[in-house]
Amino acid sequence: MELGYWLGRGAEAFREWARAYGEFAAHTSMTVDEAACEVAFKELTARLRGSYPFFHPCYAGQMLKPPHPVAVAGYVAAMLVNSNNHALDGGPATSVMEEEVVEQLAEMAGFTAHLGHLTSSGTQANLEALFVARESRPGTGVAVSGEAHYTHARMCHLLGVPVFTVPVDARGRMDMGELDRLLSAGAVGTVVVTMGTTALGAVDPLHRIVPLARRHGVRVHADAAYGGFFRLLADGEPAPVAPETGDALRAIAQCDSVAIDPHKHGLQPYGCGAVLFGDPDVARFFRHDSPYTYFTSHRPHLGEISLECSRSGAAAAALWLTLKLLPLAADGLGAVLAAGRRATVRWAELIGASPYLELYQPPELDIMTYYPAAPGSSSPRLSRVGVASEEVMHRGMKAHEDPVFLSVARVTAGAFTARHADAVADSDDTQVLRSVLMKPESELYLERLHQRVEQLAKTSWPVPRRCGP
Repeated sequence: MELGYWLGRGAEAFREWARAYGEFAAHTSMTVDEAACEVAFKELTARLRGSYPFFHPCYAGQMLKPPHPVAVAGYVAAMLVNSNNHALDGGPATSVMEEEVVEQLAEMAGFTAHLGHLTSSGTQANLEALFVARESRPGTGVAVSGEAHYTHARMCHLLGVPVFTVPVDARGRMDMGELDRLLSAGAVGTVVVTMGTTALGAVDPLHRIVPLARRHGVRVHADAAYGGFFRLLADGEPAPVAPETGDALRAIAQCDSVAIDPHKHGLQPYGCGAVLFGDPDVARFFRHDSPYTYFTSHRPHLGEISLECSRSGAAAAALWLTLKLLPLAADGLGAVLAAGRRATVRWAELIGASPYLELYQPPELDIMTYYPAAPGSSSPRLSRVGVASEEVMHRGMKAHEDPVFLSVARVTAGAFTARHADAVADSDDTQVLRSVLMKPESELYLERLHQRVEQLAKTSWPVPRRCGP
């Protein structure tokens, strides 16, 4: 796809539409000097070269990748109009597009009825879900796993809601026994279940948590900001995700609310999150009075079911156009996710056979955790694992030729030894390498990526200090 062509088409369509309203004089205060603009724009593009190459499969660090060119073209075309989807008079066209894409997201989630809207981020989506949780179960707290995103505790503090942290098992998932004991105490009104933790990509066993929560009269919110789109792969044959992971993803349909981030696996620019509620009646918690909006239509305005006010209509247009061409189906957007998942499974196999790398734990989605192997047959010492992991990351990023961009995750000694009993816990925690293979191009680049990381790991293990003479 030639992005420049479609950007030009979008700009021309805007000019053609604008001409229908007649000519008007541009104000001189808006004039900028062409020569000065040339200088400033040249500086801007030069400074942007200081970014990391998120578009390239050599970047396998954080949850970052470029939006699809279709999304960029759709965003720019709608940005020229600059709609605000808070009220129908601010975004009459893009508000309808938002309603249509939210309907598709709800169908993917499995909701038979829903209330929802796009948000500026996954954090905002989770905040709105926790707000509704507080209003639905006043006086109760929220349970989150020890691997849940840190913003849940911060948002609960903002909302004045107690937070209860549930320990995780040896795979980084919410421990069912600990959760049962906590819910039995009666202080929890909502459980936040993470469908793809940020550090490990672990998927909490939602299919087992929902019936447990219902027995205790507790609501369930799925934080599927990262893993929600993997619902497209849950029914595949052969399944690109493990059966238990598929069971958990299908159970999203039984939740009270869910947060999903199109700006992660939905190929969208930042910021485009989404929150969905299974009960449309929760709209009552958002009711408010505004004497200067909501007057153009008796239809519900999106701002009437949202905590946010101004929201970009361009984000809705970009997602709408993307889903027209890559629909929410296994052979549409699902094929993009499947490529990253296959690359992750293959890399786990390569690491399992490597003398220079060790898996920290098997991947559930498309997030890899691993570390440089100890030389010979010696047991890994946590203090040296951390040094070796950071060495690989920094040397890879700073390489002038054939750079590779990875990240690290901090893990406790207890978490590490639960997975690798032979490890020597000579420090309270350590760091392991972490890679996110969310770009489908990773599947085609994987052999080269593995060879490069192996090459860096060969010489990364620190030599122990000699004692004595």
